[in-house]
Amino acid sequence: MPPPLELQCLKALWALGEGNVSEVQQALAPHKPLAYTTVMTLLERLLRKKAVNRRKNGRYFVYAPAVTEEALRRVAVRQLAETFFDGSEAALIRYLETGGGHTPSMADVLFD
Repeated sequence: MPPPLELQCLKALWALGEGNVSEVQQALAPHKPLAYTTVMTLLERLLRKKAVNRRKNGRYFVYAPAVTEEALRRVAVRQLAETFFDGSEAALIRYLETGGGHTPSMADVLFD
């Protein structure tokens, strides 16, 4: 799974279809204003990880997602099952179906 800011860039690209650094920056701005150079660095990291493709268009590079949202979602669920449910997606599903046994905890306070 990509880190949160890289994931935000991927989400922007999924919505845009493709875009240059400036377009991705603008798409992120309402929720997470980031400097142009930060967005460029994030897109380059995603390129190295083969999560996006890049092509030259005039003076700019245009980035496009190389992974689908669904494929990344499957990876995330698999990682969640591996990490917290001994690799059992069935156990994860049971946990979710029962409401996750939700009781207020320190995690609710920390991650709220």
